[in-house]
Amino acid sequence: MKIAQIAPLQESVPPRLYGGTERVVSYLTEELVRQGHDVTLFASGDSKTAGKLKAICPQATRLSKQEIPRPLAWDVLQAEIVAQEAHKFDVIHSHADFLMFPQIRDRQIPAVTTMHGRLDIPDLFPLFKEFNDMRLVSISDAQRAPMSWANWVATVHHGLPEKAFTARESKGEYLAFLGRVSPEKGLPSAIRIAKMTGLPLRIAAKVDPTDRKYFEKNVKPLLNDPQLEFLGEIGDDQKCSFLSNAHAVLFPINWPEPFGLVMIESLACGTPVIAFPGGAVSEILEDGVTGFIVRNAKAAAEAVKRIPTISRNRCREVFETRFSTRRMCEDYVQVYERIAEQARVAA
Repeated sequence: MKIAQIAPLQESVPPRLYGGTERVVSYLTEELVRQGHDVTLFASGDSKTAGKLKAICPQATRLSKQEIPRPLAWDVLQAEIVAQEAHKFDVIHSHADFLMFPQIRDRQIPAVTTMHGRLDIPDLFPLFKEFNDMRLVSISDAQRAPMSWANWVATVHHGLPEKAFTARESKGEYLAFLGRVSPEKGLPSAIRIAKMTGLPLRIAAKVDPTDRKYFEKNVKPLLNDPQLEFLGEIGDDQKCSFLSNAHAVLFPINWPEPFGLVMIESLACGTPVIAFPGGAVSEILEDGVTGFIVRNAKAAAEAVKRIPTISRNRCREVFETRFSTRRMCEDYVQVYERIAEQARVAA
């Protein structure tokens, strides 16, 4: 099939550091190419792919060397360029939120949009009710719950390349927190959990400009402790070692997590996860098998003591069975084929 992948422009594909959506787009694009599909990636110019790259802007807008005061201009331009070239493809797969909805409708483009973010935001409801003909893919069943009435065509869980992560059989010496510093990710809770257990906590997390005040007020004062090590953002070259050497990964969220890529990255490294319930957590983790789902910091500290009962080999096996790029790609190809067939019938 001839497939266009539309990536957000905030990060390169794959991202240099943090960037869950762009990382998934990269994994999917490369696996589609490996399976023999003709794929064009619409993304920032510093992206890399085995497919064809259509560069929209010179560099990803978040980490650009030059200030980009109006990044939305590039997003709008991308949507129009994709629309103009849509006739070259069997299907357009957008990961750029709802930015392409008007073009998809007006030009009757065979397209599907994967929603990567939270959807329990009332301001979104009027937009999605207006564009109720847009084909949507959710990344978890929990994600779509606030808008169950939307035009969902599938749920496709994320996947990772099996060779990109290696598991370690023996338990690690520290607890790990990976992601970003923001109220919903619960880093202060992770710190409380670590203090209850006495284990070191290593923190690999980015701080967005929008979360800088939160970091300065709620997190930074807690970091002056030899038990804690704040690493900042890390790239893929550091992630496997960071996760596989951990005793457990802490995921104490306090929001409806749409998916939680950190959880399957941890499982790929054979590392159990201790998470608070919310959103997709119960879809991804098997309580007592790949980690523990607990309701507060005290229960999480107790769960740390039970981590030796979790098989790290089993964590890796679950990852290989449920969360590989091969499985993710096959799921999406089924969606593409249905859309392409619908377009042929309509034509």
